[in-house]
Amino acid sequence: MLNKHQGDDVASLMTRIGRKARAAARPLAIANTAAKNAALLAMADAIIAREQDILDANAIDVSNGHESGLSASFMDRLKLDPARIRAMADGINEIAGLRDPVGNVIAAWERPNGLHIERVRTPLGVVGVIYESRPNVTADAGALCLKAGNPVILRGGSDSANSSAAIHACLVEGLKTAGLPEDAIQLVPTTDRAAVGEMLKGLSGNLEVIIPRGGRRLVERVQNEARVPVFAHLEGICHLYIDGSADLDMAVKIAVNAKMRRTGVCGAAETLLVDRAVAGTHLVPILGALQAAGCEIHADAEVLKLYADAQPATDADWVTEYLDAIIAVKLVDGVAGAIEHIENFSSHHTEAIIAEDAKAVERFFSEIDSAILLHNASTQFADGGEFGMGAEIGIATGKMHARGPVGVEQLTSFKYRVRGSGQVRP
Repeated sequence: MLNKHQGDDVASLMTRIGRKARAAARPLAIANTAAKNAALLAMADAIIAREQDILDANAIDVSNGHESGLSASFMDRLKLDPARIRAMADGINEIAGLRDPVGNVIAAWERPNGLHIERVRTPLGVVGVIYESRPNVTADAGALCLKAGNPVILRGGSDSANSSAAIHACLVEGLKTAGLPEDAIQLVPTTDRAAVGEMLKGLSGNLEVIIPRGGRRLVERVQNEARVPVFAHLEGICHLYIDGSADLDMAVKIAVNAKMRRTGVCGAAETLLVDRAVAGTHLVPILGALQAAGCEIHADAEVLKLYADAQPATDADWVTEYLDAIIAVKLVDGVAGAIEHIENFSSHHTEAIIAEDAKAVERFFSEIDSAILLHNASTQFADGGEFGMGAEIGIATGKMHARGPVGVEQLTSFKYRVRGSGQVRP
């Protein structure tokens, strides 16, 4: 690692990294599917073979995290174990099995003058990924960008620096095995925050897009300062609505999973909305199950009357991404009340409805403008891997270019191929 305070060195370092990534762009863009897949499979093999190296590196990060007083949710995102390492390798293998998006014909049509026009997927170019705490993003982002033909510059958080470096070494090994440019996947070798600033400037025009994956402070900085396009979500204030037609057993099971499976992921439910019509039958069993699982309940005044073992909710609760075992609970007037609350407080990430009434579901799906909507399923399915994308770099909540899980297709642009037979324009 470079000294944190060598600002001039960081600027020159990042310039070199940008240039090397740009130099890798063309050979990677024209690399065939077999070469890319060979690299990916070798990366997955290397991660399994170097499991102990990765665990040893992660143990250093975890120890440092404890000493720094990192929150439990942050530590959960940071910590690796054999199952999570296997999941990283499995994710890369799944990406290798995906259809190569590069060169895929999205649309084709004939013009009256005989011209044949095709819209074809192409790599975006150099991608910058800035992330915090989650070392698995190193593997996911590196593999996804490679499959889409994009060089990537990875800037992980200082808290996961050792883990990310160990994982990155496996990715480089895969690139070498397949004869692809080693600079196709670069990890910024400094924890100096000036490196982030250099990426936000665009690295002298070498970066095409930036994808931030982290807390609100990081994402706000990237969105406010970036001079290149950004794929991002600011927060995951995700809602789970229990309709009056909901099956109670299903509602209990999904509510506990949506909140408690992993509280530190962006798809964790943060607000529970319950139809006032079933408050007498559904509310107490659901909240009791959540509390039994270790969840703290922040309830509005109506809910408190029915479930006293909770804390009073404040205005801040409806706009808080807890990333912890806490959930805000409110009674609403049916699907209309749920939609109104969600539109007022949602971050447009993920919302779910538990209902048997098809009309309520259709209205929920039609009127809520969030990136991911689910019916009778946990919000924790807001994940590229669960969508069959192999993995994701993040969830985009904007409406330009990418929305929802950012996988290989979202990491491409397109060009037009026009074939003629001598036509000239009159």
